Amino acid sequence: MLRSLALATLLLASTANADTADGEALKAMTWDQIVAEARGGTVNWFMWGGSDVINRYVSDHVGGVLARDYGITLNRVGVTDAAEVVNLVLSEKAAGVTDAGSVDLIWINGENFRSMRQGDLAFCGYTDLMPNNALVDWENPAIANDFGVPVDGCEVPWNTAQFAFAHDSAALPAPPTSIPTLIDWIKANPGRFTYPAPPDFTGSVFVRHVFYYAAGGAENLLGPFDQAKYDAAAAKTWAILNEIEPFLWREGQTYPNTIVQLNELFANSEVALTFNYEPAQFGLAVTAGTYPETTRSFGLSDGTIGNTNYTLIPFNSPNKAAALVVQNLLLSAEEQLEKAKPEVWGAAPAIDITRTPADIQAGFAAIKAHPSVVQASDLAKAALPELQADWITAIEDGWRANVGN
Repeated sequence: MLRSLALATLLLASTANADTADGEALKAMTWDQIVAEARGGTVNWFMWGGSDVINRYVSDHVGGVLARDYGITLNRVGVTDAAEVVNLVLSEKAAGVTDAGSVDLIWINGENFRSMRQGDLAFCGYTDLMPNNALVDWENPAIANDFGVPVDGCEVPWNTAQFAFAHDSAALPAPPTSIPTLIDWIKANPGRFTYPAPPDFTGSVFVRHVFYYAAGGAENLLGPFDQAKYDAAAAKTWAILNEIEPFLWREGQTYPNTIVQLNELFANSEVALTFNYEPAQFGLAVTAGTYPETTRSFGLSDGTIGNTNYTLIPFNSPNKAAALVVQNLLLSAEEQLEKAKPEVWGAAPAIDITRTPADIQAGFAAIKAHPSVVQASDLAKAALPELQADWITAIEDGWRANVGN
């Protein structure tokens, strides 16, 4: 798949109008000069493509604004996992492609951001050039650090998110609302629960919730990777997950590969629970007729994990000026409000709303969440931090070796 992805995207890059200024020259420009440099350019934006709603918002709405106001062509390239794109950029660097890469922008966070930083694959040090950077609270550690890795001007926040579960309240009026009660519920209701196999992003975060529980709380795992702490929590986690495996959908003989497949199982009533990093997706699925109107979502009493996701420009993007214009647009008060609307996407903003004009603040205050979507303020009362990326890699590798095998 990666080979075909690389070939296709290299063709895309060859037809794009590249900026004439390199990254260092851009940093010496004014914003007006950057916008002028970007005009007529093409941005190949690689992003997870598993949501029709998000795809439509990006291609039609964002792409339309860019074409109308800046003369920029936005080419959305859907992928299953951002790791594919990281590998593509890495292979280009190994091949000596330093200024004509096929990727201009990536939707990214977590382990993939760490990999980009470790491989010197990210364009950095430019965020202060963007006017809308003033809306970002970089003093907030949850914004300034991506899964424990300092952002340091190498990516731009796009959304915040917090994990939540969903159930059909008509079929399951009282769902389990903590990890220990969920474990008991799974064993008492064979075949009614499953989760995507890591390294699927959403399946991985479910496993981390169990890992937090096994460790006695997230606070016992924060900071740099600690092998002794990992070993102690991992042994308990694999024991729990292996114990519940025979009670999973299809007796745990197979797992969904993606969150999309889990959502389909829930839509078909094959499982009683689903989950997502963006609870707004539950409301959108109800509106689309995929989920029943009685779908409701909830957080766990022992907390759910939240994080920030970002956009990143690779070091070898040939269209950096145009990519900066895209990032600045995505960060604008108007676009952060637009995608927060439940009928558009329902994504939580990454900007500090108090820094926006009064009409934007009023727009956010007027948003009424879909009845199937748990209130973000309720989730925030029990928000859990993400672990540093080294922990996540070890947990995913450990799951494959001790559970998924």
